[in-house]
Amino acid sequence: MAEQLTSFEREVPYTQADFNRTRSILYDCAGITLADHKQDMAYNRLVRRLRALKLPTFHAYFSYLERHEGEFSHFINAMTTNLTAFFREKHHFDFLAGQLIPSLAAQGRRSIRGWSAGCSVGEETYSIAIAMKGMTPVSMDDWSIELHATDIDSSVLDTARQGVYSLERVRALPAEVKRQWFLRGIGAQTGKAMVRPELRQLVRFHQLNLMERWDVPSALDFVFCRNVMIYFDNETQSRLLDRMAQVIRPGGYLFVGHSESPYRLTDRFELIGKTIYQRVK
Repeated sequence: MAEQLTSFEREVPYTQADFNRTRSILYDCAGITLADHKQDMAYNRLVRRLRALKLPTFHAYFSYLERHEGEFSHFINAMTTNLTAFFREKHHFDFLAGQLIPSLAAQGRRSIRGWSAGCSVGEETYSIAIAMKGMTPVSMDDWSIELHATDIDSSVLDTARQGVYSLERVRALPAEVKRQWFLRGIGAQTGKAMVRPELRQLVRFHQLNLMERWDVPSALDFVFCRNVMIYFDNETQSRLLDRMAQVIRPGGYLFVGHSESPYRLTDRFELIGKTIYQRVK
């Protein structure tokens, strides 16, 4: 009999082989490494797909996954975590508005191009847009702004494109930021806040698997790739950083999460501030 992962009774039997198959598929298609302690999380998330598809076992689900390419999107959506907030790690946005943009302006630049990789429901991306349009001492009215935002999870991208959030999600923002960049919902949208159209139109949201071909331009001035690499092993992180360096212009910037340390894995970036790296090679 296959080894059960826990002693308590489950709705659907879940063996060590089932878990190994889950993380093998996840690694192969998305490069994400699933640790041993994620066994229960994997079960709780995937069993919802079994219910939805009325499948009796995980073995039946994996067979279904092999035969139905469209199910991979549901599989990825179920297995990825999306933790985000407006202006999370605010020092990154302060650097963007207070140093990066003024530096470009001093060089005579009137354009900026960036990428929010792993944008989740869009709060990071709209924070970038607000920083560029409302927090910098430089007037950007005549600037060309190109901001790409990607995620592997198609469901969070739908939320990001709509730019509609609960009032609780924007409650901590300064009153002036809310007044200038958000609309309060009425009718069916009561209790919601919507990002103003002029901000949403700055962003191109699209689905992207970091392990596959990147549909983003080169010579980027900056990339936000925060709390994404923590899901990859060192070898995958190293390859990802090399690819990041290829699309960031020399002297451009990479912003990472507080628990990520690219300097251990690459010599193409130099640490210049708290979790802020500059491309040097």
